Amino acid sequence: MTVAVPATPPQDLPSRRPWLRALIWLAGLGVFFYTSYPLANYLADRRASVPSVVFGWEQGMPFLPWTIIPYWSINLFYAASLFFCTTKAELDTLGRRLLTAQLIAVACFILFPLRFSFARPEIGDGLPRLLFDALLSFDKPYNQAPSLHIALLVILWTHYHRHVPVWARGALSVWCVLIGASVLTTYQHHFLDIPTGALLGLFCLWLWPDVERPEGQRAGDPSAVAGHREEVTENHRSSLRAGSTKRLKLAGLYALGAVLLALSGIALGGWYLWLCYPAASLALVAAAYRWRGAVGFHKRPDGSMPLAERLLFAPYQLGAFLNSRWWTRSAPRPVEIGHGLFLGRIPSRFDRPAEAFDVIIDLCAELPAWRGRGVVRAFPLLDLVAPSPAALRDVAKSIEAARGEGRVLACCALGYSRSAAAVATWLLYSGRARTVEEAVAIIRAVRPGIVLGPDARAAIAAAGKAGQIDG
Repeated sequence: MTVAVPATPPQDLPSRRPWLRALIWLAGLGVFFYTSYPLANYLADRRASVPSVVFGWEQGMPFLPWTIIPYWSINLFYAASLFFCTTKAELDTLGRRLLTAQLIAVACFILFPLRFSFARPEIGDGLPRLLFDALLSFDKPYNQAPSLHIALLVILWTHYHRHVPVWARGALSVWCVLIGASVLTTYQHHFLDIPTGALLGLFCLWLWPDVERPEGQRAGDPSAVAGHREEVTENHRSSLRAGSTKRLKLAGLYALGAVLLALSGIALGGWYLWLCYPAASLALVAAAYRWRGAVGFHKRPDGSMPLAERLLFAPYQLGAFLNSRWWTRSAPRPVEIGHGLFLGRIPSRFDRPAEAFDVIIDLCAELPAWRGRGVVRAFPLLDLVAPSPAALRDVAKSIEAARGEGRVLACCALGYSRSAAAVATWLLYSGRARTVEEAVAIIRAVRPGIVLGPDARAAIAAAGKAGQIDG
């Protein structure tokens, strides 16, 4: 009789760094850079005139020859970064980020070239002189905004921050700040290039997010990673199917706002160029509504958001937060629905007096949760779009499970729509209400301002047909 020996599970195999794949990525990225970057310089040099965008205060910017050392060091950081990756997925994500930054930056250099306008002082002998000579052998005073140097710095800083020991992160941050400042003190870039470059780097982080493993999953478990991706994909599809007409309309409105802000900033010039920041933020919100759904905000299951997303969406999030506080100014406190469940707006550190909840069921996609109170379980849903029945059923089950852990708060930005729909679904799904109208009436009795339109009510009714929760 033949005895079958079970194969070693994939997660128990020793993980191997993808050295060869990293080398291939490095070669491809290097070839692209050393062909496209000089091409952009050549095309700009052939133009009759290339403008400059420079602020008056920049005339006082000191020239510090020694900062060419941190300036050049990004090349070493760049090359080594690919070999720090521990998995193929991480490596491919980093490679896509670096390639995207170069593609977009070079496209901008070709379509909208800018020129550095300051004369560089004479440099004495020594290492700085050698490094400047090497730089000027292939560089010209073009390729300005967005600064590819800064875009790559943002990507690499984030990448290394995950890999270096905690004790080394301070030194890493200091050196990265020196690299960022060096684009000014080596007279390579004007100030405008820095925020535009940082925005490009953050955009690449958003466009190619990290594949995060579910809690408790081992590194190197491809089956678990595949399962997590499948779950994210299904949630993404469900989000896009829900309220498609309204979602596309909102995407168009956000895109229009982005265009108007960007055109205003460009037309007015000077410090009004900062209007391009909220314009970019609204453009990403439009992209989330049009293509990516609630997944586009990259909110984690614990209610937090990556730093890149918080910076990219900051202007929009500020407006969304202030809007939530304005509309709930007359009813800022959560209300009790019964059975240990409360309904209200998303909590913040500014709320007074503080409410104590053991579990917060957060349905707000666009705002990060403040995790100062209890455990946060996030089920991100798009604002002003009726949730899908599947999403409402998931939240209803989570509410019922959380009730065994203490006081539960179901919340969204205002506590009037998404979270109200989830609570109504729970009332119906758990048998505490027999109809959608009865569930809505129970909620409206304690929170009169709730807004549940026909689409939301239809989703609640569909979710309630799936069965009942015991208890």
